Amino acid sequence: MDLETEMLRLPRQMRLALHQMADQDDVSPGQFVRGLIGRELSRRSGARPPVRADEQLVAPLRARLADDLAAASGWTDLARRLREKGFDLRQAGGGLALHAHPGGQRLCKASELGFSYSRLMLPAPGRTPEAEEDDFEVIERD
Repeated sequence: MDLETEMLRLPRQMRLALHQMADQDDVSPGQFVRGLIGRELSRRSGARPPVRADEQLVAPLRARLADDLAAASGWTDLARRLREKGFDLRQAGGGLALHAHPGGQRLCKASELGFSYSRLMLPAPGRTPEAEEDDFEVIERD
């Protein structure tokens, strides 16, 4: 990105606040202002912020599903384990989302449970993709 210079005149209190906020975020004042402008441009263009689930919902789900997500021997086993507990994993954007089953209500992203898309794609230690009962070409590795 080519940067150009823009001179801003700020009241002393605002300039001090800018430097304090930039220090808190461990960025330069210029980076801080560029971030503010970038977010405002996204807002004005209608871009939606990422959907984040409520931590009060995610924490119990994380505790309830962690063993199943970690121990599943493949996609079929994971789907069975989740269905038995009333959930489904579905593709969503560039990853996976947990949905209620039946009903389909989106609950949270798999990454919010501590299992990113790429982590779910990696075989567990001691297993190889060839040993899986599922076809790994259905969902591509990042």
